[in-house]
Amino acid sequence: MMPLGMANVGDVNIIKKITGKDEVRQHLAELGFVVGAEVRIVSELGGNMILSIKDSRIALDKTMAMRIMV
Repeated sequence: MMPLGMANVGDVNIIKKITGKDEVRQHLAELGFVVGAEVRIVSELGGNMILSIKDSRIALDKTMAMRIMV
């Protein structure tokens, strides 16, 4: 298990755990980041990550991505 922020561009990962405060976990869940979901890293730009999850593309900063364990 490793943080999503350390995965490589193009990798497809399964979310195993989400860390952080309740409101952070709730916000990520509303965006589709839930345990068992498949997430692909599309690109990394200036400390932000573009992620593909459930037919959507979402930008997260690296700090937030480090709270998602894959």
